Amino acid sequence: MSHHYSGPNFGFPRADARLDLTDLYAFPKPGDVKKSILIMNVHPSSTVIDPELTISEPFSPDGLYEIKIDTNGDAVADIAYRVRFSSLPGAMQIATVRRVEGALAAETDDGGEVVFLGAPVSIGRDAQVAEVGDYRFFAGWRSEAFFFDTLGAIDDLHFTGADFFSDKNVCSIVLEVPNSTLGPKPVGLWARTLDKQGKGWVQVERGARPQQAVFLPGEQKEAYLAGEPADDARFVATFAHALEHTGGYQPDEAERVARTLLPDIMPYDPRRPASFPENGRTLTDDAADAFMAILTNGKLAGDGVGAHSDLLAEFPYLGPPHDAPE
Repeated sequence: MSHHYSGPNFGFPRADARLDLTDLYAFPKPGDVKKSILIMNVHPSSTVIDPELTISEPFSPDGLYEIKIDTNGDAVADIAYRVRFSSLPGAMQIATVRRVEGALAAETDDGGEVVFLGAPVSIGRDAQVAEVGDYRFFAGWRSEAFFFDTLGAIDDLHFTGADFFSDKNVCSIVLEVPNSTLGPKPVGLWARTLDKQGKGWVQVERGARPQQAVFLPGEQKEAYLAGEPADDARFVATFAHALEHTGGYQPDEAERVARTLLPDIMPYDPRRPASFPENGRTLTDDAADAFMAILTNGKLAGDGVGAHSDLLAEFPYLGPPHDAPE
């Protein structure tokens, strides 16, 4: 279930579906080695225990959506793309995208150099795409790209090959960026959502590697979601305990594996093909199978579910939302 339903009892963090971080993807732009595609998905279209539609407004006007980029390997952001949304009459929204670098990228605020101002948010099947210079941007409802037998996972990992997400939607933030804006070396990526509280911001959720935020932090989940990658060493023991319990690892091996999962950062080199978990993540990478193999110490190779067939060959790459108006 990736980062989906990372709140209490498979619900939403802070009981707000719009702030539920689901997935992060990063891959070179097909046909253009000088650009990369960064995708941050949030807001699942339904709950998991009682499948019902969540709120129709794609993004929270009180939320801040960030993609963080570490350029020197210290697990601290050196570049950040920040997206805020405004609500307009008629259930419409517009987006403002800012870029910030240097020490400010690691701080918690919504400032930065404006890249897109007043970009439209899509609610129907047609993708409204904004372009400025070498950047392209999309935000809005799309077909869910993540594939996983969620109900089998809840049933003590008894998988049946039924893809819970095959008919679900998600709200996507898609950025096409020049590789030059990421720096000259391989980088580390993660995403986070924040909620406006008074004059400040509270981090709601963060992550890069799918599923571990749901399965491994245990009673430390709230602290984990509110934490920073640079401090993730404090969760090694918690992750190791979960791996011992679920996968039957010996203590030393469980600790070693836990350290490979932390800090929760996705490595990405835009000069190499993307393939999870070694380098970025494409929309067809079976991240769920990769994690299940780790979680179960190789006892389960996967859930029997494969990639979706409605992906697009061009920007924004995610298929049109299900049951959306034209």
